[in-house]
Amino acid sequence: MTKPSDGRKRVVIQGVEPEIDGGRFPIKRIVGDTVQVEADVFGDGHDHVACQLLFRHQNEEKFSTIRMQPLGNDRWEGSIRVEKPGRYYYTLCGWVDHFDTWRSDLLKRLDAGQDVRLELQTGGLLVEQAAQRAEGKDAKQLTEWARLLRTKSGDEDTKVVALDEDLAHMMERYPNTELETRYDKELAITVDRERARFSSWYELFPRSCSTTPGTHGSFRDVEARLPYISKMGFDVLYLPPIHPIGQSFRKGKNNSVTAEPGDVGSPWAIGSAEGGHTAIHPELGTLDDFRSLIAKAKASGLEIAMDIAFQCSPDHPWVTEHPEWFKKRADGSIQYAENPPKKYQDIYPLDFESEDWIGLWDALKGVFAYWVKEGVHIFRVDNPHTKAFPFWQWVIGEIKRENREVLFLAEAFTRPRIMERLAKLGFSQSYTYFTWRNTKQELTEYLTQLNSTEVKEYFRPNFWPNTPDILPESLQIGGRPAFITRLVLAATLATSYGIYGPAFELLENVPTRPGGEEYLNSEKYELKQWNLQDPKSLASLIERVNRARRENMALQLNNDLYFHETDNPYLICYSKRNLEQTNTILTIVNLDPYHVQAGWVNLNLEKLGLDLRESFQVHDQLVDERYLWHGSRNYVELSPAKIPAHILRVLRRVRSEKDFDYYL
Repeated sequence: MTKPSDGRKRVVIQGVEPEIDGGRFPIKRIVGDTVQVEADVFGDGHDHVACQLLFRHQNEEKFSTIRMQPLGNDRWEGSIRVEKPGRYYYTLCGWVDHFDTWRSDLLKRLDAGQDVRLELQTGGLLVEQAAQRAEGKDAKQLTEWARLLRTKSGDEDTKVVALDEDLAHMMERYPNTELETRYDKELAITVDRERARFSSWYELFPRSCSTTPGTHGSFRDVEARLPYISKMGFDVLYLPPIHPIGQSFRKGKNNSVTAEPGDVGSPWAIGSAEGGHTAIHPELGTLDDFRSLIAKAKASGLEIAMDIAFQCSPDHPWVTEHPEWFKKRADGSIQYAENPPKKYQDIYPLDFESEDWIGLWDALKGVFAYWVKEGVHIFRVDNPHTKAFPFWQWVIGEIKRENREVLFLAEAFTRPRIMERLAKLGFSQSYTYFTWRNTKQELTEYLTQLNSTEVKEYFRPNFWPNTPDILPESLQIGGRPAFITRLVLAATLATSYGIYGPAFELLENVPTRPGGEEYLNSEKYELKQWNLQDPKSLASLIERVNRARRENMALQLNNDLYFHETDNPYLICYSKRNLEQTNTILTIVNLDPYHVQAGWVNLNLEKLGLDLRESFQVHDQLVDERYLWHGSRNYVELSPAKIPAHILRVLRRVRSEKDFDYYL
């Protein structure tokens, strides 16, 4: 084994957190966040060590430094505040702190009553060296201290100088780092805008927005729908693919293999004579119409999210222009999509093992770049797990390098390691298994995994009770109470959630067959007519839920989710607090859609910021009712026939200057 470049470097740095896969992938944060970094930093022998946290934004060449503080047992911590979107880099360095070691030993010698004249002179040498590293007034002050320690070591006043806190602080500012150990990696932080963490999504099919039965909807019709969506409190309007739809092998109603005259096909069968992924379906409108929709949505407090599905219909221009981008079967024909025994003849997958993979990657990046230029900054990506991982790492990095505002949502209902890998590669948010987590135990275990393991550093969940592809059994059999329950759970357990509407608020729950999860008469294959004034609609309740999310900072964070005990397995209770601990939300949900469930909740009052002896008020954000509670054990009764959930804002008793109590 060869000698190190400098064997005098005696400090070890290990156990750095957060660090994803040995530093291969960045952690994720939001503008304004504080990143807490910890590490084991130690050296041989009894000498003291010191360490610094170094960090810089991608646009900065020089690292800023923060002195790390000891936690005990050789563990150190430091924090970084990330102020700008983009990418930050951080690392650590450590060194033997000879001055701090000297000062500590001096205290021990003084306590023992020893003669310390020689030790004071030794300290003077260390301070003199620091003076050479300093400038201006600091250099002069250090030089004076060094002179006193060197020449006045016999004076009692010099002992006071040696232990002066001002001297210690100044020596910290000018450490001797000549023999410092630098951590062997620069770790990264991807910093996004706030919407990457907190967002409320509403999905609709533009072609079903017409008020005239049987008429294909347009972007103009979506504009007319904006006040309705905005009133419910959503901030992201997600549109399925808006591109031309192929004619060849077009699917009919209910996914039948034969289309009848007038069948509109699936929007995910992208491409026709009118164009491909950078074209707009003619019946939806023009590019100017789409620009108008983006502008009017923004004026309504909504941001347009666009579906990107990298697959082609047989009529897509790429099929003839770039046949090398598709897989071939033994007879030379292009391979259509399959999930045996299912066949999807209307879709051709792209071949990421193509000899012209570079050309394919560039073309796909061009799709993102085109729509970003048109003002789209959020993309929901269809089935990203069926495309090559290296492509996603490259293309997301490239797009975000050119525009840091862009966010990507991964629609990847797949195996856990694959979902996690996509998040590591750069996806800002991800679909999750929430759709199929129904029991108290399932929800508690899943949310604990998402919020209390390393996954929380890079995986941002987006909870969806339903999607156009998925009508879960819970909604099929649970009726209105199940819809309310799943809405409240999604909106309060996760900071980002979405619904596929108007199917959700209008309680659409009929599957194609028992045991299946496809909607009967699915909007994916036909035009739908929705009665938004239907008295059974949940729109007003959704509005109250989203208002609670906007008005309570606790629901905009995932960091402090805590599950409280209940004595009834059908009652789930959990709380969230904001970082400043000024806002606390306690949510209680009846998971049984058929029966009234009652029981006692056993609150961890410390997690709520409450004292065992004080009473407190809870204000229900759903029905505007208040309850006076006292202590950790309180009774709850929730009826599915009414509202099967509480979203409770915890209010503490405050004594006013006029000597009367109120709750805040």
